[in-house]
Amino acid sequence: MASLDSFGTRSTLTVGGRAFTYYSLPKLESRFAGVSRLPFSLRILLENLVRNEDGVTVTMDDVAAVASWDAKRVGEQEIAFHPARVIMQDLTGVPAIVDLAAMRDAMVALGGDPRKINPLQPAELVIDHSVQVDEFGSPQAFLRNAALELERNRERYALLRWGQQALSNFKVVPPDTGIVHQVNLERLARVVFENEGDGGLSAYPDTVIGTDSHTTMINGLGVLGWGVGGIEAEASLLGQPSPMLIPEVIGVRLSGSLREGATATDLVLTVTEMLRKKGVVGKFVEFFGPGLAGLPVADRATIANMAPEYGATVGYFPIDAETLAYLRFTGRDEQHVALVEAYARAQGLFRDGSVPEPTFSDVVELDLRDVVPSIAGPRRPQDRIQLTEAKQAWRRDLGSMLAATSHVDKERYEAWLNEGGSAATPVGAAASGDPERDPFKSVTVADGNFVIGHGAVVIAAITSCTNTSNPQVLMAAGLLARNAIQKGLRPKPWVKTSLAPGSQVVTDYLTEAGLMPYLEQAGFYLVGYGCTTCIGNSGPLPEPISRAIDAGDLIVAAVLSGNRNFEGMTLDLPARPDIRGARVLGVFGDSVTTDHISPAGEIVRNSPAGRYLLENDVPVSEFNTYGARRGNHEVMGRGTFANIRLRNRLVPGVEGWYTRHLPDGEEMSIWDASQKYQAEGVPLIVLGGKEYGTGSSRDWAAKGPRILGVKAVLVESFERIHRSNLVGMGVLPLQFEQGQSVESLGLTGEEVYDIEGLEEGITPRQRLRVTATAPDGSVKRFNVISRI
Repeated sequence: MASLDSFGTRSTLTVGGRAFTYYSLPKLESRFAGVSRLPFSLRILLENLVRNEDGVTVTMDDVAAVASWDAKRVGEQEIAFHPARVIMQDLTGVPAIVDLAAMRDAMVALGGDPRKINPLQPAELVIDHSVQVDEFGSPQAFLRNAALELERNRERYALLRWGQQALSNFKVVPPDTGIVHQVNLERLARVVFENEGDGGLSAYPDTVIGTDSHTTMINGLGVLGWGVGGIEAEASLLGQPSPMLIPEVIGVRLSGSLREGATATDLVLTVTEMLRKKGVVGKFVEFFGPGLAGLPVADRATIANMAPEYGATVGYFPIDAETLAYLRFTGRDEQHVALVEAYARAQGLFRDGSVPEPTFSDVVELDLRDVVPSIAGPRRPQDRIQLTEAKQAWRRDLGSMLAATSHVDKERYEAWLNEGGSAATPVGAAASGDPERDPFKSVTVADGNFVIGHGAVVIAAITSCTNTSNPQVLMAAGLLARNAIQKGLRPKPWVKTSLAPGSQVVTDYLTEAGLMPYLEQAGFYLVGYGCTTCIGNSGPLPEPISRAIDAGDLIVAAVLSGNRNFEGMTLDLPARPDIRGARVLGVFGDSVTTDHISPAGEIVRNSPAGRYLLENDVPVSEFNTYGARRGNHEVMGRGTFANIRLRNRLVPGVEGWYTRHLPDGEEMSIWDASQKYQAEGVPLIVLGGKEYGTGSSRDWAAKGPRILGVKAVLVESFERIHRSNLVGMGVLPLQFEQGQSVESLGLTGEEVYDIEGLEEGITPRQRLRVTATAPDGSVKRFNVISRI
């Protein structure tokens, strides 16, 4: 549908003898002074609105609101964003194809034509999350892992092949090619879209939403895009716009250049720490300043990739000469590169000395010369540790980890340190001479002549995603391996080593440089092209190592480089009644991530999902991962809230998938309790703290609670994508009012809850009334905020 173009911006651009229709932002400047000083990311949003103005989803007022953007007054008006395309990886893409197939079945049942169910926007799916590191440390590792991947996922891959053949506007990148983000960067991204329709050729910015939170990596190439849940992505596939509030845009001014020895990894950890302290959750971040000139696209992509880690919606780098150089370097057609440059310059989207610096909501400064070698850990990427302080950080953090897991109390550990003990002390050598007081107990590995203890590195992985898009970092790894081998160094026998690069080009240039043999001698044989260790697909540790860890109750470490079934459906929309007589399924603390909520990683034998598979005659050897069974709601429902490290305050002192059924108080699995509540006709809610739903986009973190019967989630604050996913699944995200929490209100989770105000119609940030009745009959009443 052509734009109404109420502001008269339709124009023609001729490049290489071809004429393109486009909607000119400079023409809009005559109506709204200051368009040329908007952040580049907002200019792309503005063009999107102008091009899609239809008077309904996008109005003149929407265009005017962005064109006259006030850096100090934002976050008040909602707009409808129409992405140019959707990109998916297989874990989130398979459920989308299952849902499209289910909708086709439903269309048949309703007497319609199933062929009308197709993606209306170009959609691309990269199979990259299914490979697992079973074989490692050998030349056969890649072929063996690829064969196992195909064997385990044959049914899923058959479904994807059906989707590519049956659905229009849908393409699949086959397995063992690379990870979605790097394939997007190297092959799929257009930067400027060219489209031929009824009105002839048109040109507009390439924009994308993806079913992975690290879709933001493409921001490094000048493409505006971010991660959403699978549910929101499906809506976009079917032509629905993605709603968003006009964002604040935080500018990061870069100056100087990286010192010798500092890498893009050190830079992104510094940026992540800095922006987490600043507070950019839900905001756009845009990089500018003289430091950009010396920052190649590979480094920019590393920084953009980790936008979810620093909390931003995007981490955007404008189109400039580096963008054009990267497009040529990766083999893009010269005619298209010419269009990218001509279009970006015509629109004022090309960053160079002729374009004034934008005006931002706020600005933070970073001198690249201040970046030093760093590592992240022990748990979060924003917990940056300077490499020179790694030993002290290990000594500090081990005590807390020991105390948290009941291996040894923190006081005993600190006393041991005060008596001269050291985290660097050889395992089994207590400073006090008293082995019983030594927290560094050692365990002899069966069938081996070595011992391991707390802090042993058992996994060393060069894994896909953030860093393996960066040739400088990968070449540095190869040079380090060469130097280590030449000095006679070898990996320890208990370390599982793996190399899983982001695309095939990585092994090409490592081989051409003569570095691949050294990586292999260091144990880093190619194990596959896909997302491995950082998604939990590290595969099992060798059995003797695993047994030793269990026997010694050891805290061990990994050093790595990474960071849907609908109810099928009816023609009638369901009513939204008030929630009455609800029970609490779980009471959780701060920073409960989507990995805690969503089924992820290996399926454990004694978990609800494991028991279900055994009951259906599936041997343990064929359990595979939750990711491989994402199309099976029976497994995925049982895997929701089944993380072995989840802590539910209804069952204090217990970790894992447990809760108490109320009012009888019987302890059972969350799955069993949910089934019992649903049989009793009791609606469920979840209580939590701050930053609920952080981490990677996982649509099953919303689908799973819906299957469990959860009607609402009430917490202090949400992560943006997870909140959107909850809305998409009909689970109501509710937020305590400022200053209130589970603790401040004295809630235990044993109350019965009524939530009123839904029948009156739900609006954004609407106040709803909550009544919590305790077992003794006492009542607490308070308001909560609807976060739809």
